[in-house]
Amino acid sequence: MMNALIVSNLLLWLVVIAMGVVIVALLRQIGVLYERVAPAGALMLNKTLRVGMDAPQVPVRTLEGETITLGAPAVSGRSTLLFFVSPDCPVCKSLLPAVLAAAGAERGWLDLVFASDGEGEQHRALVERYGLGRFPYVMSELLGRRYGVSKLRYDALIYATGKIAALGIVNSREHLDSLFEAKERQVASIQDYVKQQAAQRGLFTEVRQETHP
Repeated sequence: MMNALIVSNLLLWLVVIAMGVVIVALLRQIGVLYERVAPAGALMLNKTLRVGMDAPQVPVRTLEGETITLGAPAVSGRSTLLFFVSPDCPVCKSLLPAVLAAAGAERGWLDLVFASDGEGEQHRALVERYGLGRFPYVMSELLGRRYGVSKLRYDALIYATGKIAALGIVNSREHLDSLFEAKERQVASIQDYVKQQAAQRGLFTEVRQETHP
């Protein structure tokens, strides 16, 4: 009986050790996958605007006829997300639930502004259909040109100071989240952050090799 109990305990410890090894391996694999997925952040292709620069200050009119200046330092102390949208853009429509959810989750520090150009009636229909009426919806071809917006989905995050926090092509919820992540980490883009981390790890490896030949 005693021998059976000892064997049972040994087997139990072997199982626990094996599970520990598996968990460690899984954690390492998750880290590898994170590094591979992270560069899927919003691509910043703008050739004239860069993170940290002053945002273009552009006077615009909302669908309701109010005139506001986007890019100016905010008296409210809140950041602004410019979400460029078009009534005939399927990707824009698919992202509307995500950006509305993000605006709700980040409402403590973030203001959401929809931006576009074209015929007002189409945009009013879009606002009504998706419940965008509680956010400013501005119409300005100049605004799109200043931010280099073409046929690609593009967003810009602006600090309350009027400085550009993050910007880039946004075609998915992950791209949208990456703008907030880039702002939090104070980097130009998630791609830049990954490169910095890889460079730091490479430097750390070199130091270890020199210290422990």
